[in-house]
Amino acid sequence: MTGVVVGRRGRRPAGSGVPLTFEVIAETLRERIRSGELKPGDALPAQAALMREFGAASLTVQKAMALLKQEGWAVSRPGKGAFVAHHDHAEDPDAETAPASGAVARVEALEQALAEAVAQLADLRARVEALEAGDGERGH
Repeated sequence: MTGVVVGRRGRRPAGSGVPLTFEVIAETLRERIRSGELKPGDALPAQAALMREFGAASLTVQKAMALLKQEGWAVSRPGKGAFVAHHDHAEDPDAETAPASGAVARVEALEQALAEAVAQLADLRARVEALEAGDGERGH
């Protein structure tokens, strides 16, 4: 990231065109997706890694990730992190804009989260049943 001038503290002079740090982080990740370095389904770098790479605060990295999710470039998986969204433009290195299928990416993310929640519920149900069966054997 040499030669990139980054605005400080979320302020920039009117009309300066100097990107803010969160915008630089988001655009860098978009470029990694467009280039194929990050593919659909790949985990995005952890917050701590992005903080080190860009010398940014955690809130700045969170803001960049929120922007990518809002635009449909990334999805969150609770307890697992952020991942590159599955969309048609991810494989097009010439794509300059955010994916048009952001809604599709959000639906996929919700379906994935729902599937994980159902699996977790089944696991919890089995644990509860096992505990209740164990308590019954001990005469509680």
